[in-house]
Amino acid sequence: MFIKEHLENGIRIVAEEIKYVNSISIGIWVKTGSRYENISNNGVSHFIEHMLFKGTKNRTAKDIASSIDKIGGQLNAFTSKECTCFYAKVLDSHFDIALEILCDMFLNSCFSEKEIEKEKGVVLEEISMYEDSPEDLVHDILTQTVWANNPLGMSILGTEDTLSNLTRKDIIDYLKNNYTSKNIVISLVGNFDKDSTLKKISNAFNEYNTYDTKRENGLSPRFISKNTHKYKETEQVHICIGYEGIELGSKYTYPLLVMNNIFGGSMSSRLFQKIREERGLAYSVFSYPSSYIGCGLFSIYAGMKPSQVETVLSIIDNEINELRNNSITSQELYDSKEQLKGSYILGLESTSGRMISIGKSELLLDRIYSPKEIIKLIDLVTIDDIRYVINNIFDDNNKGTAIIGPESANAENNFFTSIK
Repeated sequence: MFIKEHLENGIRIVAEEIKYVNSISIGIWVKTGSRYENISNNGVSHFIEHMLFKGTKNRTAKDIASSIDKIGGQLNAFTSKECTCFYAKVLDSHFDIALEILCDMFLNSCFSEKEIEKEKGVVLEEISMYEDSPEDLVHDILTQTVWANNPLGMSILGTEDTLSNLTRKDIIDYLKNNYTSKNIVISLVGNFDKDSTLKKISNAFNEYNTYDTKRENGLSPRFISKNTHKYKETEQVHICIGYEGIELGSKYTYPLLVMNNIFGGSMSSRLFQKIREERGLAYSVFSYPSSYIGCGLFSIYAGMKPSQVETVLSIIDNEINELRNNSITSQELYDSKEQLKGSYILGLESTSGRMISIGKSELLLDRIYSPKEIIKLIDLVTIDDIRYVINNIFDDNNKGTAIIGPESANAENNFFTSIK
């Protein structure tokens, strides 16, 4: 049974009581991320996430960290393209401490000039670390390729130029325009007393300033069929192929997840078995869907030796054609649905996992699906649904590619001709 409340200022609270656990997880969600940035302030959402740990009117950065460490809890945050989350997981007996620390960070952070400049160095190192991880970077390059000229295609971390030019005023202005009460959801899962706990949260956030600003919604990008090759002297070639996907909340979400499991989303998937297990051509090969408000992306990744590129791409093409021509078997449908249900139910055993699930759902979809509803949606997937997804996803007119790998005499011809 989910608990939902609205504060007078528009902040939403969603909660779930689980009396048989000894932990409690709380998250403060904000509907903002790189999608709501521009070419000048790209990276500001992620930078603000960092800055909330860098000191408040009441605590230093060390005080914030030690307050949670000494009670054996976890305190962290993450930024995505559409949301930012600050969260803590502690023993239920330490909930008051977790709430106090999160509220202090969220409501009283100083954003001192000294800490801003110091943290720029930290984030620039994070960007450098990411640049040295081509298996991660290639996914970013894909979104920059197929969603060029749209904020959704920009990096969550930002760039060296945008970070270097970011000012305290830029940060405060962004906060006022995006950290509004209507963009905030507080999610809570674990062992707690409903009335007293909700009252504590309400008291902490009732006075939050709404700022009363009007933010433009992130425009959905136009998919661009384009190929990008970033030359880098790596031992492997890293390839990410992208197709236009489906939007968040689509009725075809679960058919897509079932199809992805069969195609490349698990160790028993067709791609993994054909490319890694049967042929030994790659260590890492997989596919995954990404769904956002109003749009989506379906991606296929593989990392291999330059000499294996054309063979791997040929196998990927063959498996896509096999899906187009023959769809899937009834046994594959059953197995994939069981795997999805098992994975989902196991994830419910974690209070932090459940907190993330209900918080993100309320923030981006304005509703929460119960476990029974999720299981039913998975069970209702049919082979006809899968055929619809296959026919709509694997469209070569909406296909882009990103490659990171060494430059060679025939790189352009070999790589991109094979992809086309």
